[in-house]
Amino acid sequence: MLRVGIVGLGRMGKTHAQNMVNHIPEVKLVAACSIFEEELLYAKEYLGVENTYSSFEKMIDEAKLDFVVIAAGADVRPSMICYAMEKGIHTFAEKPLGLSEEDIKKVVEVVEKYKDRVKFQVGFMRRFDADYLYAKEKIESGEIGSIVYIRAYGIDPSSGLDSFVNFAKNSNSGGIYHDMAIHDIDLIRWLTGCEFSKVWAVGANFARPELDEVGELETGIVQAQLNNGAMVHLVVGRNAPHGYQVETEIMGTKGWLRIAGVPEKNLVTIYDHTGVRRECSANFPERFKKAFIEEIVGFARCIKENRNPQASAQDGLIATRVSLVCQQSLQEGIIKEC
Repeated sequence: MLRVGIVGLGRMGKTHAQNMVNHIPEVKLVAACSIFEEELLYAKEYLGVENTYSSFEKMIDEAKLDFVVIAAGADVRPSMICYAMEKGIHTFAEKPLGLSEEDIKKVVEVVEKYKDRVKFQVGFMRRFDADYLYAKEKIESGEIGSIVYIRAYGIDPSSGLDSFVNFAKNSNSGGIYHDMAIHDIDLIRWLTGCEFSKVWAVGANFARPELDEVGELETGIVQAQLNNGAMVHLVVGRNAPHGYQVETEIMGTKGWLRIAGVPEKNLVTIYDHTGVRRECSANFPERFKKAFIEEIVGFARCIKENRNPQASAQDGLIATRVSLVCQQSLQEGIIKEC
């Protein structure tokens, strides 16, 4: 059993921590780190973690970890990743790996330096989702022919919009493309084996115009072209009134694939006084629950079997680079080459 520590117990950190405690017998969560006392109390009382730390460096130095999960803010991830890797601790880090391309390049350099003895994986969980894995099999088998066009939606539920507005007043998400579209950017690279060549981005704030004041968006759109000529349309946002909307459509010369065309929570149809309906996934931890588990399980097995994880630091860098070019396109109002 691998000994694991985690830093950051916000929404994403809690998801990983709960999964490790309740669903992943290959690992044992033995340490938690946070600058917030309430998060450390949560780790002790609800997760049964005995060793808690306010210092990341102290946790790495003292907790005798096999690997660490880094779910702290993107602004501190680069330094944490580098410290853990240099200390010989296998490292799983949430995306984005940092807020700037320069910071992430430093991460890539450190990961490359220690790659022969220390494993690293970035949290692109959609690569571990059963539906997307099935779609990838169909693409690679040639069943839908050459890919012509991809359309992807990734929109958070409206129920979280107030919380994001408050967050945006005091913190930096890196922008909607860096924070949200990065998942679809990586997904498209992974599904197609192609790179983004040019992008054009626009965005608007209709529900919460005050986001204009802090340079954030509630809805962003990207039109893009891949280096093989295929076309891409991305929609990312924070205001889906019906729940969590994640949908991907892939148009090929011989067929189409549509993943979650209707974002159903399950296969149950409800008949009641409101009519006939299917419930929607409430949020991303619910929609990708199994994928979040599988990405940690996969990383643990890579450590045990000395295999290279599939979502690399280089993947994180490339997806970040594209997302930042999208942000530049938004600000300049022009098509930008990647």
